[in-house]
Parts: sequence; C-alpha cells; structure tokens
Amino acid sequence: MNMNYTAEELAFRDEVRAFLDEKLPADIAAKVKGFRRLSKEDHQRWQKILSEQGWYATHWPEEYGGVKWTPVQKHIWDEESCRYGVPRSIPFGVNMVAPVIIKFGTEEQKQKYLPRILSGEDWWCQGYSEPGAGSDLASLKTRAVREGDHYIVNGQKTWTTLGQHANMIFCLVRTNTEVKAQEGISFLLIDMNTPGITVRPIITLDGEHEVNEVFFEDVKVPAENLVGEEDKGWTYAKYLLTYERTGLAGIGLSKAALQHLKELASRRLKNGKPLIEDTAFSQRIAQVEIDLMAAAISNLRIVASVEGGGMPGAESSMLKVRGTEIRQAINDLARRAIGPYAIPFVEEELDLDYDGDFLSDKNAAPLAAQYFNNRKLSIFGGSNEIQKNIVSKMILGL
Repeated sequence: MNMNYTAEELAFRDEVRAFLDEKLPADIAAKVKGFRRLSKEDHQRWQKILSEQGWYATHWPEEYGGVKWTPVQKHIWDEESCRYGVPRSIPFGVNMVAPVIIKFGTEEQKQKYLPRILSGEDWWCQGYSEPGAGSDLASLKTRAVREGDHYIVNGQKTWTTLGQHANMIFCLVRTNTEVKAQEGISFLLIDMNTPGITVRPIITLDGEHEVNEVFFEDVKVPAENLVGEEDKGWTYAKYLLTYERTGLAGIGLSKAALQHLKELASRRLKNGKPLIEDTAFSQRIAQVEIDLMAAAISNLRIVASVEGGGMPGAESSMLKVRGTEIRQAINDLARRAIGPYAIPFVEEELDLDYDGDFLSDKNAAPLAAQYFNNRKLSIFGGSNEIQKNIVSKMILGL
C-alpha cells in the first residue's frame, strides 16, 4: 500500500478543512475539545449542517442519499474531524442500523427509514446487550412470539446508550428456542413509543445519564418490521458489529487526545519544570505515541483492503483491542498529569457555561470523567478478551 496521500486526496483534505473552518459552530467545537457535555440539540444541529452539505451518510450508497467517498477519504474526514473538534455522529442510526437495512431490508423499509435517519426525524438506539448476555450475546433471552401479523416482545435490554432520546430501537430477539442459540435470533425494528416499553436511567461513575435499561412487556411489533429472515438475525448482527468494532478503534480521537495530553503536560509543573520534560513521563508519552502510529498504519491497511472491494474481517477485532487500549492509556496519562486534582469531582464543571469556581484545574473534571467513562471501551462492542479469541482463531488459526 502507498502510505502517502495522492494529489486528489490532499485536495479533498483541503476541502474538508475549508468546510470545517466555515461551518463548524465554535461552541460545539469548544465543548468537544474541552471534553464538555454535548446536548441532544448540539448533535442535531451539527447533523443538520452535515446533511445540508451531503456529508452525513458517508457509508451509504449514493442512491440512498450517501456520498461517494473512498475509504481513504473517509479516513481523512475522521482525522480532520477529530482535529477540529467535530462531535462524533451518534452511530446507531446512520452507521449501524442503516447499513443493515440497506443490505438486508425490504424496499419498503429502505424507503421508510433511511430518509428519516438522514433528516434526523428518527433517533435510534441499540437493543443488543441484556443482563445475562453481553459479550456472550447469543445467550440473549428477550422473546418475540409471532401472533398473526405482529410479534409480541417480552424481555429486557441494558446499557442502551442514549435510549432516553430515542424514538426507535433495533433489537435482537429470540424467535426460536428449538435450535442452537445463534440460529434462533431475529432482528426487529421497534418504535420506542409503543405501549409496554419502559426506559429507566443508569447513572454511570462519572455522574452522567448516558445509558439505560429498556423493558418490554407484551410489546406489539408489526411483522413488517422484521429485517431479513426470521431466525437469521445473528448474521445481520455480526455484519453490523464488524463495522462497529473498526470504528471503536478511535484512531482520530486518540490523536486529538494525545495532542491535548502534550499541551496539558507542557502546562503542568513538576519540580519547577514542565511535566513533559520529566524523563519518566515523557517516555510514557513516547511509548503511547509509537503504539498509536502503529495502530494508525494498521487502520490504513484495513482501509486499503476495503478500497479493493473487501470488508473488515477479524482484523477489525485486532484494531478494536489495540485502539481501545491506546485510548485508555492516554486517558490514564492525562489523569496522572492532573494528579490529585482529579479526585474532587464536580459534575457541573462538565458544562461549558459553568461560571462557578473550579475546585482545581479547569481540566480536572472533564479528564477524570473521561478516565472513568472510557473504562468501558475494552468491554462494549464485544470485550477485548472475546476479540483476542477471534483473532487467535481467525487470523492465527489456533
């Protein structure tokens, strides 16, 4: 593979930078770069800007409203977005359920749901994990029983990210108990306003309401909301998770976080000198930067293979493991740079318009919250231990 951008790719990068210079709202960029809270309205405002530019659905075919970018162009967009402070797109609609609908859905489902995702009319969440089914997702228990032209759904989902905002959820449900676990699962699209659905908040260690429990009690779902074939949902789930895991590597996010770490370490003092000049600390920064460079090259290799007509395979598991380890290592170093000031945690300091006195460094609360929250990176999307098993089996042949 050629590691250098072509003239056309460099021109595209210039186009992206010009767009972000002109269109990215300063308040949103400040929140992202300062690790402050983003509201639902912030996400919707930025989605509208992207949609008007035609750059929202970068993974979709043009016929459905997508943009014809090469994988390298998508990579450039991701890197520049992180550098500028662009909020990450909420992935559940545009990057997760939409590709499944495009590949496996009916024409009616495509015509109904895809335009609503583009316009922001629908906010999707993901109904995969359950109290007894996380990385071992095939052991899920939520049942869907066919009764005439509807399914009756009963069960519980958990860790449902931003489910409090969603009006739609895509769910894995068990439709057959007489076959092995993976063969009895189906993929349903469910309106969150349907009677029988209850959403309860889970407040995480950083004090945020990011995730939820979702309960289904005799929820009536039209059979036309089944994606693909009954009992074949595991195939569609694996297709979705392959792309999710590649994105979880967060190479662009890690580059932006590493730059923030260097700036922070340049301001913090140790024995009267900038912390970044401390031999032990600078060595830690150097090591994580080397690891990040290696992961970035691996990411480009996978991008190049996709550009040649392939799709991410077990390599996405390898990238998910390494990428999440790097992000957590950068979070840890940032927390260490703040030192004991990270201990007194004031949740209100996470708001950009907070005008009270800071207990310590103004970076302390966001960095502590990020450190706490990002412990999840090596767990969700399939735990890193499970991903290592996939790599050992599919790549190493063990």
